[in-house]
Amino acid sequence: MLNIHKLTIAFQGESLFDDISFRLKGGDRVGLIGKNGAGKSTLLKIISGDLEHDGGQIASEKKLSIGFLRQDIDFVFGRTILEESYEAFTEIRCLEKELEQINLQLAERTDYESEAYHQLMVDLNDKQHQYEILGGYNYKGDTEKILQGLGFKREDFDKLTDTFSGGWRMRIELAKLLLQNNDILLLDEPTNHLDIESIIWLENFLRNYSGAVVIVSHDKMFLDNVTNRTIEISLGRIYDYPKPYSKYLVLREEIRAQQLASQKNQQKQIEQTEKLIEKFRAKASKATMAQSLIKKLDRIERIEVDQDDNSVMALNFPVAIHPGKVVVEAEQITKNYDTLNVLDKISLAVDRGSKIAFVGQNGQGKSTLAKIIVGELAYEGHVKLGHNVQIGYFAQNQAEYLDGSKSVLDTMLDAANASNRTKVRDILGAFLFRGDDVEKYVRVLSGGERNRLALAKLLLRPLNVLIMDEPTNHLDIKSKNVLKAALKRFEGTLILVSHDRDFLQGLTNKVYEFKDKKLKEYLGDIDFFLEQRNIENLREAEKRAVVVNTKTTSEDKGKLSYENQKKLKSLQNKLSKIESKITQLEKEIKTIDVELEVNYDATVANPDFFDGYQKKKNELQGLMEDWETIQMQIETFD
Repeated sequence: MLNIHKLTIAFQGESLFDDISFRLKGGDRVGLIGKNGAGKSTLLKIISGDLEHDGGQIASEKKLSIGFLRQDIDFVFGRTILEESYEAFTEIRCLEKELEQINLQLAERTDYESEAYHQLMVDLNDKQHQYEILGGYNYKGDTEKILQGLGFKREDFDKLTDTFSGGWRMRIELAKLLLQNNDILLLDEPTNHLDIESIIWLENFLRNYSGAVVIVSHDKMFLDNVTNRTIEISLGRIYDYPKPYSKYLVLREEIRAQQLASQKNQQKQIEQTEKLIEKFRAKASKATMAQSLIKKLDRIERIEVDQDDNSVMALNFPVAIHPGKVVVEAEQITKNYDTLNVLDKISLAVDRGSKIAFVGQNGQGKSTLAKIIVGELAYEGHVKLGHNVQIGYFAQNQAEYLDGSKSVLDTMLDAANASNRTKVRDILGAFLFRGDDVEKYVRVLSGGERNRLALAKLLLRPLNVLIMDEPTNHLDIKSKNVLKAALKRFEGTLILVSHDRDFLQGLTNKVYEFKDKKLKEYLGDIDFFLEQRNIENLREAEKRAVVVNTKTTSEDKGKLSYENQKKLKSLQNKLSKIESKITQLEKEIKTIDVELEVNYDATVANPDFFDGYQKKKNELQGLMEDWETIQMQIETFD
């Protein structure tokens, strides 16, 4: 499908990666991993054609289609969600316009016997056939399914994209890519703006994707659940194994252990040979043997051990002073954005030392409540902070909280006070900003670097309550592990807004689910929450299965009331009649299609032909919709 051979690229004279080679084929679901700055996004840009490479070759099959979910997207304003999503079907939409023009001409013209009219009919038939092959009759339904899978509601479909946040727009862009059925799908941090339910839906979708998928993600659980291959970029090289992330880590460690053992044995042999050479050199009778050993030593291919970039930030959140027993009390909190009600009279109390996760779909009020607690949003109700509470707040949209015109060092110095100003460089060094890195302007930092800088700023002020909104976005896996370990050690109170299941595991002892403007409390960690949700979903599925069985098996029918049995029988009779009509109409339409192919001129000579033909198609469409409606009534029959 696509071959990459000895690919090389450098920035400002520094090699990012050198002579890397690999191949993508259908069914590959690759997790592309590595530290921030290793070159993951750069590699995706090269594959997509967005960026030129310095050396090497990229060979692909003809007409290979590549879809790329970038971290930064541009939107055309003034379109609804559906209109923007339909942009995925460029060819189908063009065909629709062509068909519309042809039908308009056919309706207006009366020269039925002319060659031009005949050509219009041929064009109509060709375009309709092409339209059907491309999925023109299904694309609108497919679009709605994928939008709903990614968290949109039907009532959102006709709203303008202008009214949605960047995260929701990213979902629309992802929906467009999933609808295009590209040969290769490149996804750069696809889960950053998705809630847990949408992530699970996306996992199921990608597992069944027929093309190749390359995913840059720092969500270990997502990688484990989706990928069947891992490519790691480390220190300019790649390591490529047919395993998902966690299994890859185990395998790579085993290989490195074998390499170390082999290297150790080889070194012993080399040392022994060198001793013999030194010994034989001193004797004229052994000079020939010494030369032979030297040549043998030169021919030995030295075993190399895979290098690993183990540089990670050092992080600890010291508690300033101990607060009172209750750190936050919120009562009857209501928040409206114009006419949109997000939170409706919710209340909660946060005890000292609690570790709490806020979860739920985007737009349900998680970040809103976090901002209300830290005093960034107006609201109705009452929020009271406890005695000696000092809050450290990590915002999700770091770009808005950091001044791009300042350097990394100036950003820290401006946030520092007299007592910790001398420690700024040490803190930056602990967060991997070393040497000239501290002079970089914030605007040129990657997402991961901005997050590290925001975390470093948190250490400049006293705190005993941490409120963090999606702190793992853009952090590489090693940095996430360091952050998680630091939060586990943190002795203060923690409120985490996150969709990262792996990050939340074992980190919190209470989960609040935000749904329908309310809160639901789960007294356990994220695994307990997911387990409870699955149990609820299974119960619903079991209930539906019981209902279906009740309606479709004769022995269970006796359990229904007489009135319900009559209604069920009536619906089944209607369904049977509609199915008979559908079968008959499909046969009639197929016969007409055959006649059109065999004896076109004689068939279209009848001036009422097209009206009758279209009438039959419209009738068939109506029957199909009636069948679906009645079938749904039967399946949900109670």
